Amino acid sequence: MPVQSVDHPAPSLTEQARQLPLLHALADALDLRELHQLRRWAQGPLQAVLPHAVLACIRLGSDGEPLRIECLHGGAAMPALTDALCDPARGLAMDAQRLWRRQDDAPLLLHHGSVDHHYEAAQLLRRLAALGLHDALAHGTPTLPGGSTFFLLCGLPRPPEAREAGDLRVLLPALHLALQRICVSGAQRAPVTRALSPREAEVLHWLRAGKSNDEIGQILGISGLTVKNHLQRLYKLLGVSNRAHAVARSDALALSATAIQSISKSGRN
Repeated sequence: MPVQSVDHPAPSLTEQARQLPLLHALADALDLRELHQLRRWAQGPLQAVLPHAVLACIRLGSDGEPLRIECLHGGAAMPALTDALCDPARGLAMDAQRLWRRQDDAPLLLHHGSVDHHYEAAQLLRRLAALGLHDALAHGTPTLPGGSTFFLLCGLPRPPEAREAGDLRVLLPALHLALQRICVSGAQRAPVTRALSPREAEVLHWLRAGKSNDEIGQILGISGLTVKNHLQRLYKLLGVSNRAHAVARSDALALSATAIQSISKSGRN
């Protein structure tokens, strides 16, 4: 019996025009291997598909712990925004990831119409609004042997709907592979140029424990500003830009927690 062909209606010109930026974004994502390339792509092809103010990218280990968190936007550096979004213990990005994991792994839509009767989502939306980022859309990969990823787009021009969620589903594999390539590329860079000082080792030890600047300062008997200065030197030494990346970079350099503690203790003896 001959197989009958099924005729599918051709997409309308409007639908073709909408799909074209998505295809361009997918094609351009194939060449992303450095963080600055991802930043440009997020401000170019990705904006054409999913307009947003800030993109937070998380790479997680197989145990679900954050290895690297990046905050990408088109403006000048905003340390307060980066800390609020990217802190591995208290940041909005990780809170969004945990909320997303507790649902059915579908994209997470955050807007006033979606958070009724959901306390955690409403709290998250209020915290985003306090930063001037009123609506958000997020999605991530399941736990994978090589680690998972999660992406949070904040400050959308309008509340996200099913169409935007579908576009993010399509883009997720490309985003995941791009972030994995970037992290591998960063781990293969040249080693640090000098050893950690005992004080830097102490700060890094407590950073890995998820302590804030003020908490580290209280533990070490120094001010939060002094801790911040130590962190800036650590970031420069490790070639990173934020707390989560510093922890991931120390892991890549085999700076174990035991080794860091040994360095800090030797400086006190």
